[in-house]
Amino acid sequence: MLTETDLKHLRRCVELAETALEKGDEPFGSVLVSAEGEVLFEDHNHVAGGDYTQHPEFAIARWAASHMAPDDRRKAIVYTSGEHCPMCSAAHGMVGLGKIIYASSSKQLATWLRDFGVEQGPVYNLAIEEVIRDAQVEGPVPELAEQVRELHRRLHVAKG
Repeated sequence: MLTETDLKHLRRCVELAETALEKGDEPFGSVLVSAEGEVLFEDHNHVAGGDYTQHPEFAIARWAASHMAPDDRRKAIVYTSGEHCPMCSAAHGMVGLGKIIYASSSKQLATWLRDFGVEQGPVYNLAIEEVIRDAQVEGPVPELAEQVRELHRRLHVAKG
């Protein structure tokens, strides 16, 4: 069961996703929160320049590996507007980050993109649990997922 604090962080992720969209990027945003509730790192997508590894979840994993002790990583929570892709899931698992809470699922995203007429990307759409052993995951959150869907709709309608 998600708390009001969880929802606050997820709403921030959706705001970051909208910031990415406003900057001409794909709408994804993520926040790393310590066990004590401190926001440690936040970011949005930066793939518009052509480097498709510039996902916020991947940036969080790299930041955590450099700035947090392994035990602190395990206790942290990553909040994100969209469920991790396989690359980001692997990075998350490899650095030993804790729980992931997402607003919208990768399955939802695949459905939305298909509905918008967007071609499938080069990487399989896998759930986090198919990539990370013993993953702690919560999501999607219906009311926030609908907001994320609208951001993706705006992106793909703009691309026309």
